Amino acid sequence: MKKKIPLHTQIIIGLVLGLVFGLASIKFGWPPEFTAKYIKPFGTIFINSLKMIAVPLVLASLITGISNLGDISKLSRMGGKTIAVYLATTTIAITIGLLCVNILQPGKKLPQSTRDNLMALYSGDVESRENVAQNVKDAGPLQPLVDIIPENIVQSATDNGNMLQVVFVAMIIGIALLKIPKEKGQPVIAFFDGLNDVIIKIVEFIMILAPYGVFALIAALIVDIGGNNPDKAFELLYALLWYSVTVLIGLALMMAVVYPAFFKIFTKVKYKDFFKAMQRAQLLAFSTSSSAATLPVTMEVVEKDLKVSEEVSSFVLPLGATINMDGTSLYQGVAAVFIAQALGLGLSIADQLMIVLTATLASIGTAAVPGAGVVMLVIVLESIGVPTAGIALILAPDRILDMCRTVVNVTGDAAVAMIVASTEGELPDELIRDNVVKTS
Repeated sequence: MKKKIPLHTQIIIGLVLGLVFGLASIKFGWPPEFTAKYIKPFGTIFINSLKMIAVPLVLASLITGISNLGDISKLSRMGGKTIAVYLATTTIAITIGLLCVNILQPGKKLPQSTRDNLMALYSGDVESRENVAQNVKDAGPLQPLVDIIPENIVQSATDNGNMLQVVFVAMIIGIALLKIPKEKGQPVIAFFDGLNDVIIKIVEFIMILAPYGVFALIAALIVDIGGNNPDKAFELLYALLWYSVTVLIGLALMMAVVYPAFFKIFTKVKYKDFFKAMQRAQLLAFSTSSSAATLPVTMEVVEKDLKVSEEVSSFVLPLGATINMDGTSLYQGVAAVFIAQALGLGLSIADQLMIVLTATLASIGTAAVPGAGVVMLVIVLESIGVPTAGIALILAPDRILDMCRTVVNVTGDAAVAMIVASTEGELPDELIRDNVVKTS
C-alpha cells in the first residue's frame, strides 16, 4: 500500500513550488495579472476558510473548556498562570529585541539615499497607518478596557479583529455555566461541546486544501514584491538586510533559547518533540501571517499530537491568539530603535524601558491578523518621540518578517499551553515518561 505523504511535508512542497513559481514569473516576465487573477484567489479562499471558523471555534472551545473545569477556583488558578507566563515571555521577547538592535545597530548601516527612497516610496502607506493609530491614541488610556465589552456580540463576531470581545463573552458564559445548577447548564454545555467537535472536523476538511493554499499565497507574495522588475524585490530586501537579520536573530533566540528554557524549568517533555509536532501549525502561520487563521490548526495539533487536555488548550490558546504576541512585540522593539538609529535620534535607557512597557501593552491589543503590528508600532514610536514617518523605512520587508514573527507567536501560544498543562497535571503520563510525540 502506498504511504501517504504527511500533511506538513505537503505544505513544505507547496511553499517551495510557490516560491519557484513566483521567481519564475518574475524572471520570465509572465504577466502579474495572471497570478493575481488565477493563482492568488486560491490562497484567499484558504485563508477565508480558516478565518470563517475562528470566531465560532474560540466561542465554543472557551465556553466548553471553562464550563468543564467544574470549579471556579481552578479557572482562577489556570488563568493566573496563563497570563503570568504570557507577560513573562512577551517582556523577555522585547528585551531580546532591544539587546539585538543595540548590539548590531542596523539603522546606522542604512545609506542616506536608501532612506530617502524608502521614505518617498512608502509615504502613502505610513499616512494611512498613522490615521488608524491616531484614532486609537485619541480614545484615551482606558479605551482598551472599554473595547473589551461589546455593544452587540453578534456584530463583534462578524470581525476577527474583535476577538478579544468574543473571548470576554465566552468567558462570561463559561463562568455563568459553572455557577448555575448542573442539570440546567448541561444542555448548553452539550451544545457547545458538539459544536466544538463539528468545527474541528471542518478544520480537517479545510486542511486538505492547505498545500494548494500555501502555494498560491507564496507565489502571489513573490510576484507582488517583484512586480515587473526582477531586481526590485532583492534590492529592497538587500538594502534592509541588517534590520531583517536583527529581527530574525531575535526571533531565533526566542525559538531556540527562551522556549526551551521554559520547557526545561516547567515541564518534563523534550522541546525537540514539541517543536517537531508543531511543524504543521508553524508552516501555516508562516504562510498566512495570521495567528487567528492558524488557531484552529494550532488547537488540533496541541490536543491531538501533544496530548494537552481540551480544558487547557481551549482556554490557553484562544486567549494566547488574542493577547500573546511574542514575535510581534520583539519586532516592535527592534523596529522602534532601528528607525531612531536611521533618523539619527538617540534613545535613553528611559526611552527603551518605555518601549518595553508600551510594546507589552500594545501586544495585548494587537489583532491576530496580517500587518496589525505595524499599526501598533506607531503608538510605540510616539511614546518615545520618534517620527512615525520613519515606519516607511521598514515596510519593504515587513510582509516577510510578519510571516516569521507569526511563527513565533503561534509557537509561544502552544508552548505556554504545554507549560500550563504540565503544571496542572493535565499531560498524559506516557507523554512525559516516553517523551514521544506523534505527528500526523
